[in-house]
Amino acid sequence: MSMFDTVLVANRGEIAVRVIRTLRTLGVRSVAVFSDADADARHVREADTAVRLGPAPAAESYLSAERLLAAAAASGAQAVHPGYGFLAENAAFAAACADAGLAFIGPPAAAIDLMGDKIRAKETVRKAGVPVVPGSSGSGLTDAQLIDAAREIGTPVLLKPSAGGGGKGMRLVRDAALLGDEIAAARREARASFGDDTLLVERWVDRPRHIEIQVLADAHGNVVHLGERECSLQRRHQKIIEEAPSVLLDEATRAAMGSAAVEAARSCGYVGAGTVEFIVPGDDPASYYFMEMNTRLQVEHPVTELVVSVDPAAAGGGLDLVEWQLRVASGEPLPFAQDDITLTGHAVEARICAEDPSRGFLPSGGTVLALHEPSGDGVRTDSGLSEGTEVGSLYDPMLSKVIAYGPDRATALRKLRGALAETVTLGVPTNAGFLRRLLAHPAVVAGDIDTGLVEREAENLVDPDVPAEVYLAAALVRVRRAHPSRPAGRLPTTTAAAGWLDPFSVPNGWRLGGEAAWTVHHLRVPGHEPVVVRTRPGAEGIEIQLPSGETAWGPGGLPPVSGRGGLGEPPAGPTTVTLHHQDRTHTFHHAGDWLGQDGHAWHVQDHDPVEAALSGAAHTGLDALTAPMPGTVTVVKVATGDEVTAGQSLLVVEAMKMEHVISAPHAGTVTELDVTPGTTVAMDQVLAVVTPAEEDAS
Repeated sequence: MSMFDTVLVANRGEIAVRVIRTLRTLGVRSVAVFSDADADARHVREADTAVRLGPAPAAESYLSAERLLAAAAASGAQAVHPGYGFLAENAAFAAACADAGLAFIGPPAAAIDLMGDKIRAKETVRKAGVPVVPGSSGSGLTDAQLIDAAREIGTPVLLKPSAGGGGKGMRLVRDAALLGDEIAAARREARASFGDDTLLVERWVDRPRHIEIQVLADAHGNVVHLGERECSLQRRHQKIIEEAPSVLLDEATRAAMGSAAVEAARSCGYVGAGTVEFIVPGDDPASYYFMEMNTRLQVEHPVTELVVSVDPAAAGGGLDLVEWQLRVASGEPLPFAQDDITLTGHAVEARICAEDPSRGFLPSGGTVLALHEPSGDGVRTDSGLSEGTEVGSLYDPMLSKVIAYGPDRATALRKLRGALAETVTLGVPTNAGFLRRLLAHPAVVAGDIDTGLVEREAENLVDPDVPAEVYLAAALVRVRRAHPSRPAGRLPTTTAAAGWLDPFSVPNGWRLGGEAAWTVHHLRVPGHEPVVVRTRPGAEGIEIQLPSGETAWGPGGLPPVSGRGGLGEPPAGPTTVTLHHQDRTHTFHHAGDWLGQDGHAWHVQDHDPVEAALSGAAHTGLDALTAPMPGTVTVVKVATGDEVTAGQSLLVVEAMKMEHVISAPHAGTVTELDVTPGTTVAMDQVLAVVTPAEEDAS
């Protein structure tokens, strides 16, 4: 069977761009789909053609099988690639594609259905001789049955949605008294994410390693594994750093786990690329347990692509898994056997997400004002971003992935840290800086990791304060705006013609009888106290000073312009600011009032302390409950006039598939309630007001 002529990519963001790249390489026409929110998205621009699905909500666009099939018919597609997320593991959608005469680039619907039910999946692979994690048995358990099963296993236990993946709805419960509340929360999130609130409960393995095996199977009965990926660096059960291979496994354990993964794939009649996930006690790698099978391409597939080869001479050349998904779906047999597969070198991936570590990793959003994504020797970026991209709260927060390859693990880690330091997503706060610091953690460098490491160390890896360099760089931007048409700063030498310079003609702040005058700037980053920064020209450039006495220099007076505009001209777009501070040189990107460095972005404002003191919200302090992130109110548990206790759960706000519970800060009365279920809210918007009880008021 020949390769497809046209393939519809039923997804968005970085995975859609990634699939389109391979389609272009193979000479296959690509069809993108988009919601109204993504009309100008990168994946739409890079595809050969694009079809509108519908309004922004996923339920009316990317999750609508009917609209996707109509788009495939209208575009003449012969096949559908689902990417990951959305309908990638939806058996009904796979079956509908087959019924419509379309090739679904993934496993058969029956395999998706079987492995998508974690309870049936465990029973199936157990019969095939694959070890599984001890836990509850049977489907459709009630809350009471789940509680009984958890108590029989013994806490700590892990609650997991049977139909889900990606950590959505998972709850680690260490206190049996909290099982009822945690089950309710897990069911609610599972229902919202997967449309199914069926749960199971499993024994929690303390300090576990999360290791997965990539498998590839064709329709002719051939199944191979492509080695393992270490995915133990997670936060809230979401993978954030992945690498291949794992430093934990020796050759014997790798072969045994690989064989178990192959048997798991055979047990469900698997075809295509898939992943078998195992939980592994860190102190006993030989005791591994099957957790689940992901019947799709994984987010972390690039690390496998970079280290796996079917030709030992092609070190680092890798294998294009999307290409082999397409070839297998078109009927081609795998031309290589298990013995032909080799692993060479090491690769590490970091997931860049729209979230703010300094605000408890709450989802962020905004417009990408300036973008720099690393590339080069051993560095790859898979991204759906471009300048002008609007990042909202409707879809998953992952924006891009940065992957580094090296001949050994130390080299790969070093390259990835450097690549993350280069990454700039100005206007949208991300976790890039947090990930870079995580990769430098001694335990990560040593490979002594487990799934709880990030949660234990997160507080030490997050700096909630705005670095001094941000305010210093912002002051340089203010200088540029004050004198947009003339270079200020470095004192010129005498003129060639007259041999003398009139000091009053030089715009450098020089004055008779003294040094140059200081210019005072009141600067503020939202959520932080204002800072006073002073600047003045000097012989070596612009001198900048904070109230603490810290000083820095901006060479040449004005920041050089990168790409657009010229020295001494008003900036026409994002520019770079070079700053010398504490014996280091820092480079910042700025656009408007935004500055970014090392994956972070700050909105810097001019600030008038008196004006700010006079203008404020009607309710401030602990009485007002505000939205911690832009999102949607999904649950309201109280009404105006209700008496509440300190810590009582009042509302739930959801954004990017993440729930955040809003609790009462103190005992009192709900005197204002400004939202209802379904209300869309902005960050810091007042949701409710709790007036303290009389005995607490002071």
